[in-house]
Amino acid sequence: MLYYKRVFFLLFLVTEFFSMNAQSPLREFKLALVQMYVEPGELQKNLGHAADLIAQAAKGGADIALLPEVLDLGWTHPSAKKLAGTIPGGKSFEALSEAAVKNKIWLCCGIVERDGDVVYNSAVIIDSEGKLVIKHRKLNELDIAHDVYAQGDRLNVCKSPWGTIGLMICADGTAIDHVLARSLCYMGADVILSPSSWAVPPDHDNKKEPYGKTWRDAYMPVAKEFSVWIASASNVGPVTEGP
Repeated sequence: MLYYKRVFFLLFLVTEFFSMNAQSPLREFKLALVQMYVEPGELQKNLGHAADLIAQAAKGGADIALLPEVLDLGWTHPSAKKLAGTIPGGKSFEALSEAAVKNKIWLCCGIVERDGDVVYNSAVIIDSEGKLVIKHRKLNELDIAHDVYAQGDRLNVCKSPWGTIGLMICADGTAIDHVLARSLCYMGADVILSPSSWAVPPDHDNKKEPYGKTWRDAYMPVAKEFSVWIASASNVGPVTEGP
């Protein structure tokens, strides 16, 4: 069955983040939630579109831009088996690294990754000098995507000028008992960033069944329990191929 990504209301939203806990080291910063249309399998078009939106986010005053999961090829698209690149060094990573340097902005993005013969659904944080700060390989991948992506085997956090950032991808946030998000908090995360690719059936009626409860149920308990911010950005567009 084909699935379509949920359409949200804004191209990108610049949000100010600040500490909710007086003892937290988190410093105020602006995060751009960049929602982009992803054309399945169209690597160059998607990277070019991402670069344009990153530039808009930087002009809007963002310190960090958060982009969707597998923004380069689209979630579950089989072209990942041929077009996935290394991190760093691959075409997708290097294009995003260049955009980070050009716009003097930090990026958090989801891209496909090749490691030898294995392909991963990965996410990266890139600093304003274009350097890889942290990489995450999705752990809680849905069954329908296992034919395309291998499973990751670890979690990571990283230091930034604004505080400690935890990194996960989409359904990682819905793991049983929110164990992955909670683990990032125990690792010291002040903010969790999550590139996502939220999908619904093509006949989904948003008026009858407003979309979003899944993510409120996933994020709100952890955010309240640990006094952390959790931010996610998804893409727009169809899933045209895949398992």
